[in-house]
Amino acid sequence: AALSCRYVLCEVVSEDPRCRQCIEDRAVGLAVRDAVGRVHGDYGLACCSISFTVKYLNAYTGTVLLRCRKDSYRLLCSALPFVRQLESRNQRYPCSLNTLHVGGTIRTCQKFLIQYNRRQLLMLLQNCTNEEERQCIQKSLLSCSLTEEQSQSGDEEDDDGPE
Repeated sequence: AALSCRYVLCEVVSEDPRCRQCIEDRAVGLAVRDAVGRVHGDYGLACCSISFTVKYLNAYTGTVLLRCRKDSYRLLCSALPFVRQLESRNQRYPCSLNTLHVGGTIRTCQKFLIQYNRRQLLMLLQNCTNEEERQCIQKSLLSCSLTEEQSQSGDEEDDDGPE
């Protein structure tokens, strides 16, 4: 039987525009492990490290999808607010991780992310200053959907959703 996992969808929030360039799997993974270690000690770190991985990352939107074991996702989530920075090439960039959604499959997280992006775009649309901006955002809104190819994703280990 497949190990039961939880997927934690986060957003990297930073005032520093240079932070985007260092949003990479390794940097995010290290920052999360560091926070877990500080908050929960060695035991918590060991629990969270089993099958912990950065599953998906989009540096442009600052979206990160973390995977961990179902029985340790609460430990992981409780440590995420303590992520203070990402480190890359000996440079430190202050940032925080905002948890958006916890799901039982990658697909539920994708669906949530599409709805979330749509809401963000609608807010942008309301604050548009010119027609060109409006059309760009409306075009982005129309592209907020799951394609057939994505829906066949093989990561449907357990579909019982969060408790």
